[in-house]
Amino acid sequence: MNSLALDTACSSIEGVTLDSVAANFGTPCYVYSRAALTAAYAGYRDALAAQGLLERSLICYAVKANSNLAILNVFARLGAGFDIVSGGEMARVLAAGGNPAKIVFSGVGKSAAEMRAALEAGIHCFNVESANELELLNSVALELGHRAPVSFRVNPDVDPKTHPYISTGLKSSKFGVAFTDAPALYRRAASLPGITVKGIDCHIGSQLLDPAPAAEATDKLLDLVDRLAADGIVLEHIDVGGGMGITYRADEPAPAAADYLAPMLSRLVKRTEKLIFEPGRSLVGNAGLLLTRVMTLKPGEEKHFAVVDAAMNDLMRPALYDAWHEIEKVGSGDTAATAQTWEIVGPICESGDFLGHDRELALAQGDLLAIKSAGAYGMAMASNYNTRPRAAEVMIDGDQVHLIRRRETVSELFALESALP
Repeated sequence: MNSLALDTACSSIEGVTLDSVAANFGTPCYVYSRAALTAAYAGYRDALAAQGLLERSLICYAVKANSNLAILNVFARLGAGFDIVSGGEMARVLAAGGNPAKIVFSGVGKSAAEMRAALEAGIHCFNVESANELELLNSVALELGHRAPVSFRVNPDVDPKTHPYISTGLKSSKFGVAFTDAPALYRRAASLPGITVKGIDCHIGSQLLDPAPAAEATDKLLDLVDRLAADGIVLEHIDVGGGMGITYRADEPAPAAADYLAPMLSRLVKRTEKLIFEPGRSLVGNAGLLLTRVMTLKPGEEKHFAVVDAAMNDLMRPALYDAWHEIEKVGSGDTAATAQTWEIVGPICESGDFLGHDRELALAQGDLLAIKSAGAYGMAMASNYNTRPRAAEVMIDGDQVHLIRRRETVSELFALESALP
């Protein structure tokens, strides 16, 4: 899925040139396309509608992928729900106009304060991930005079065939409850006065390109749903998580939403339960890019380095996962430049500060580059390492450009600190 409407020269998105964005907002700068966000959401909506499942489905955007208020607001206007993993993410969703009744709360370490706030807001469901969490949630709910709606995130022990850091459904994962423990946990939940059992959830990983593991996990989940029903525990919803991958390399295309969902939907279409989906990366990843400018070129004996003004603090994925992002020059740049193989690196004082290895580009100092497929886990994971202000973020909407997060200033980075008396 690659829905960002870049022109062939990588010079504009929708009706706005990237040169003008850089001139007006500086670099590094994250740039998103509202049309691409909308198209990605429509891929899920249309796939569900084609199977007659839309009316009993809830598409919950996984907020951790990109939590900018403007992006959350776009999805809220489209009718999306939200998958959150912290109280802070819930506050963002509510500030962006999200409906609390469409929020599912995942995560292995929910605090009592977060549980309390979510119950008071009236969220759709807690995805419970341990026995201890269940007991704490029951206590908090009783204190408030509420009954907490819960599903268990069940670990189906399915190999998602993705990077180990983003595999979440194996026995070795910290996430979810063991498949074999689930029946006893559901019985316990059904006996607690502060708990209402609502559903079941699983999420096996991220950047999944093959639909087979998700279909296998769905089969296991349905098996368990039927076993629980036989024990008198009838569930209202089935949450099959998210994880569909996107295109990062041109030679490794990702499936369209309809193709990825097809094996799961064929299993779910005859069910009576409500269905929940939790896409993140596939909704925002290819709807954004990171603009950066070449600061200096540093040819070496073994490698040639292009030092740009973006760095690992702006886009952590290459350093963290050795992730690949396509990097293209915006427009023609210096036509006299000769193509060479460059290491695209940032100015941070770490050898791991790179954005791309071995890129064949004709570069000159001052050239503007676009680091593609950066809408997910880019700005959301950004830091202030080396006291670097985080980048600006802009949203392109047709021929309009909206600044949706201004660039930080250095003074803001230490405004909460103080010297010793």
